[in-house]
Amino acid sequence: MEDQFRTEIADLGEFGLIEHLTKNNETMQASTILSVGDDGAVIDQFGRQTVISTDLLIEGVHFDLMYTPLKHLGYKSVAVNLSDICAMFATPTHITVSIGISNRFSVEALSEFYDGVYAACAKYNVDLIGGDTTTSLKGFVISVTAIGEVAPDKFVTRAGAKENDLICVSGDLGGAYLGLQILEREKKIFMEHKGVQPDLQNQDYLIGRILKPEPRVDIVEWLQEHNITPTSMIDISDGLSSELLHICRKSEVGCILYEEKIPVGEETKTMGMQFNIPTSTCALSGGEDYELLFTIKQEDYEKTIRNSDITVIGYITPLDQGAHLLTPSGNKHKLVAQGWNAF
Repeated sequence: MEDQFRTEIADLGEFGLIEHLTKNNETMQASTILSVGDDGAVIDQFGRQTVISTDLLIEGVHFDLMYTPLKHLGYKSVAVNLSDICAMFATPTHITVSIGISNRFSVEALSEFYDGVYAACAKYNVDLIGGDTTTSLKGFVISVTAIGEVAPDKFVTRAGAKENDLICVSGDLGGAYLGLQILEREKKIFMEHKGVQPDLQNQDYLIGRILKPEPRVDIVEWLQEHNITPTSMIDISDGLSSELLHICRKSEVGCILYEEKIPVGEETKTMGMQFNIPTSTCALSGGEDYELLFTIKQEDYEKTIRNSDITVIGYITPLDQGAHLLTPSGNKHKLVAQGWNAF
């Protein structure tokens, strides 16, 4: 069907393509002085500090187009970058999007990808202010830079956790990993039995966790509204254990993590049993949940637990006590990073 309406990228050329993909781009931020269309964008942060983060997504490494709709991919490309801004306790305001594409993509396909980009921008009140396009000889390459703002010196890093601080996490964990297992299973069946339609019945939540993650802008806003400033913070892209060890390493502390307190959704528990994978393993090592992991002072405990979407899962210890996972039976295991490894 697409071939009937396929426009070759070469028909438009690079500048024609950029103009086509950005023709409906509208700015929402008062800080956007100059957007797409010049050598650079201009933003005015009105005396606030700027936070910048960049992510690269490579076809075959970070995503599989066999089961990732282009619109979802556009949305996710933005969302995972905004999550990094949230992890600095900042508010995302702007993005740039650069893509490397081969001639297997049509203009219509790229328009679909950008529909997802714009959907994420609209939801999180973020302006697309620039980017680049180029030829890629091997797959689809996406680079997104996210920009955010924060009150002067109110940003939060991975390095501020102190002994006796409480370890908190937003949302629930492990769902994205199991969503990926479902998609990989259905892909394998399809490859072995051409024409067999994937069985994704009643898996909207888990599939959504992997294909359409949401940055926790709401958690940052809630903490700021209630005058709770985390002592350290990171987003969970590589698995809970890896991220917590990043905080411990940067803060030069140890930790105790209670396995039974790790929040896991009912869908995740049910699917974990089907795959015979312990849900704590999914949460500790799965990754791509894009929830926020942070530490707070003990004095902020009563205020923090008023938010039902935040769970206290452990506490910070002195460096010489190491980082450990405490099981429900009372056994203590050294916390090991087994999440995503980029290389």
